[in-house]
Amino acid sequence: MRKLLREKWRRIVFLILMSLCIVPDTDMQPILSPALALFAGIVVANTMGNPFEKLSREAVKTLLKIAIVGLGFGIHADKAMQAGGKGVLLTVFSIALTLTLGAFLGRRLTVDKKTSYLIASGTAICGGSAIAAVSPLVKAEDSQISLALGTVFILNAAALFIFPPIGHALGLSQVEFGTWAAIAIHDTSSVVGAAAAYGPQAEATATTLKLARALWIIPLSVFTLWAFKSKGGKIKIPYFILLFVVAIAINTWFPSLAPLYSGIGIAAHQILILTLFLIGAGLSRHTLKNVGIRPLILGISLWVVVSVVSLTAILCF
Repeated sequence: MRKLLREKWRRIVFLILMSLCIVPDTDMQPILSPALALFAGIVVANTMGNPFEKLSREAVKTLLKIAIVGLGFGIHADKAMQAGGKGVLLTVFSIALTLTLGAFLGRRLTVDKKTSYLIASGTAICGGSAIAAVSPLVKAEDSQISLALGTVFILNAAALFIFPPIGHALGLSQVEFGTWAAIAIHDTSSVVGAAAAYGPQAEATATTLKLARALWIIPLSVFTLWAFKSKGGKIKIPYFILLFVVAIAINTWFPSLAPLYSGIGIAAHQILILTLFLIGAGLSRHTLKNVGIRPLILGISLWVVVSVVSLTAILCF
């Protein structure tokens, strides 16, 4: 009886925190910031635990896509093209650098080839989505996938807290910060969360550039099939990005519906905050323990190099 009552209260507390992520305040601003929502999720995971763990993992995938498409209604096509065009060369260079350095450091740290490749792929493009796309192509085992995802999610969470203060300390403009976040932060969720905390222009720049970067999953998958000599592998295409482009087009072509787009944008922000809370609720001590020191060192090394090189390029060029 006591155990059932405790489980009931765990669920009630978890649902209350979820509601705080979804419901805005009287000024239509989020009650919880992206960073605070992620932190709340981490606290929950390491105290009372996530009573809906399996459901949360599945929900994150869908909610993030819905939030991204919703954010597209707040971006104009001209700004999207401008942001995407500026980051193309830097994107290509950073992806090549990350994959090459990942292979080198993986050997030096004696991290097995498939795990190091998954970590490098997640760092190079878009975190968990890239890992999910290439893992069947390299025929990775569940343990290797878990190591890579755990490493990327830990660093992804850290980025949401670390990047905005660094950006303010260096006096980065919103466009500069949005570009940097899109290149140096792993998952789209934390990219948008960190950029949203920095400012609306940073958010638009980061979202557009990150999703343009996510399309590199396709050539990465083709390269993976060749590099690992995999046969019969099926390449996953992130179709939701097309809906993001459609949302931008609607916002550009039908400006008279701006009040509607504003409402969609508010809802998208709340869904994003809920997504970050659920991501945090999956970062338990068990997850941290299972990652291990060598894969974590590999992930941190790649992350630091990509962050420093991309920031230097943004400031100098």
